[in-house]
Amino acid sequence: MKGRSGIAYQYSKGWYLQELKKMGINHHPLEKRKLENYKTFVVRNLYFEKIAKQK
Repeated sequence: MKGRSGIAYQYSKGWYLQELKKMGINHHPLEKRKLENYKTFVVRNLYFEKIAKQK
């Protein structure tokens, strides 16, 4: 997929990872492992937790 770097389908795991990294979150806050190691639902829930705290 040349030329598509940095573009992820909206609401895919890659999209959630991009959004969390924009917020400065690269590791899970409790387990301290890279976010890429987690399943999509864990990353999605973390994203929604961070969005809820911002409001």
